Amino acid sequence: MLQHFIYFFDMLGTIACAISGVLVATRFRMDLFGTTVLAGVTAIGGGSLRDMLMGATPVFWFQDNSYLYVILITVLISVFWLQHIYRLSTRLLPIIDAFGLTAFTIVGAQKALELGFSGLVVIVMGCITGIVGGMVRDILSGQIPMVLQKEIYATASLLGASVYVTGNHFGLYTITAMIIAMLSTLLLRLSAIYWHLSLPVFGNIKSDH
Repeated sequence: MLQHFIYFFDMLGTIACAISGVLVATRFRMDLFGTTVLAGVTAIGGGSLRDMLMGATPVFWFQDNSYLYVILITVLISVFWLQHIYRLSTRLLPIIDAFGLTAFTIVGAQKALELGFSGLVVIVMGCITGIVGGMVRDILSGQIPMVLQKEIYATASLLGASVYVTGNHFGLYTITAMIIAMLSTLLLRLSAIYWHLSLPVFGNIKSDH
């Protein structure tokens, strides 16, 4: 049951992140190839880096091509709704991205935990899985990644992974710990979007002389 639960949310995260890649691609009027590339790196970029860092090779989508098929199908379906998506892209992107961030953070943390890494490494791997795909997406589209700005983005990922590690440490049933951690990540990220919460921004300090 646990593996089915994890696989479901991993696929959900893949779909959400692929859609967020499509939303960014439509904003910059990319062609079908560019849209597919952006959707792909957003959906599997973080997990690929996570697996390589942990030595879990070949990476997950080499072993299970379903991830690639899901990305392609998501892109093709999204293209049919291109006009509607383009109108909604500005408002919809952060929300869709929040669901992808949530799913990938906890799935990534769980994979690191299964491989026997320490709690701190589990938190870092969860965060890498959650944020790296979006970072690559933004860089390829010529934007400053959200994680490097004032957005509460990586903070939500770190919170969720930390809650998951803590729950696991105190013996919570794995699925229960995952659900609580996902809710923590999602609620913080959606709250930040709705109420425009942000971290302090550091600018140039002007001299009095």
